Amino acid sequence: MGLFGLGVPEIAVIAGVAVLIFGPSKLPELGRELGKSVKSFQTAAKEFESELKSGAEDAEEEGKKMVDSVKESVDEKLK
Repeated sequence: MGLFGLGVPEIAVIAGVAVLIFGPSKLPELGRELGKSVKSFQTAAKEFESELKSGAEDAEEEGKKMVDSVKESVDEKLK
């Protein structure tokens, strides 16, 4: 199993077609741009994940405060 579920023959064919379409002089530039795009996507995904975790932690904390508030109200009414 290779990259994205593609085997070595499939990757070789794709690379050959890319050389034919773009030419060997343009491929390094395209590779760099693709690498930058993948890196920025990974960075955005990590930021998104950290925001989700932060939001979940904030929501959990807020929920605990609400539960404590309800418990205090119930305790006061029971006295």
